[in-house]
Amino acid sequence: MDILDRAQILESRERNAAVASARAALPTGPGLAICAHCDEPIPEGRRKAMPGCTLCRDCQEELETM
Repeated sequence: MDILDRAQILESRERNAAVASARAALPTGPGLAICAHCDEPIPEGRRKAMPGCTLCRDCQEELETM
């Protein structure tokens, strides 16, 4: 096994750890039916696509662009 093989193994382990960490950070549970910021209903489609969401799409987008 040469240095490139070791580097590839290390990179693969680090990537797998990063993916596992990102998945663990995803919200779980039912989330909210009403946006925590604007008090408008969160559409069912968003709640299904983003389990655990607490903001409607518009408020989430506003938060992310601040």
